[in-house]
Amino acid sequence: MPEVATHNPEETTALGRSWGQSAEPGLVVGMTGKLGAGKTQIVKGMAQGLGIKDRVLSPTFSLVHQYTSGRIPLVHIDLYRLDTPSQVIGAGLEQFIYDPTTVVVIEWVERWFGNEPPALVPPGVYRAVRIETLGETSRRITYDDTRA
Repeated sequence: MPEVATHNPEETTALGRSWGQSAEPGLVVGMTGKLGAGKTQIVKGMAQGLGIKDRVLSPTFSLVHQYTSGRIPLVHIDLYRLDTPSQVIGAGLEQFIYDPTTVVVIEWVERWFGNEPPALVPPGVYRAVRIETLGETSRRITYDDTRA
């Protein structure tokens, strides 16, 4: 499982940017990590890598933000306010991960799928990301890709 250490928000954003630059439609990224760990920082970088010029904010209260100005549309889902898979499905969020034309990033993914990757529609790729806080600005980011 690849592991990256970042020492400031700019390095965390740069990692996300590289993922966005290499992203293909159908990619679903599920992120876990404590509040303030840098999940949204990675999403900001991914948006930059996809060529999205819009300001990226965490959709904590709206649950979903969609960005369509890049080379691939980006769907950013934040499950912080939801506690169970039934709440996620009840909110109508399931439709987004089965869209093979977008890149989807899910913060707090464990609230939906636990520790198991979702069943994706081929040719999707699921990237499981875990962010650990090592210090005030230092992070350990591990990730693993599963092809559907």
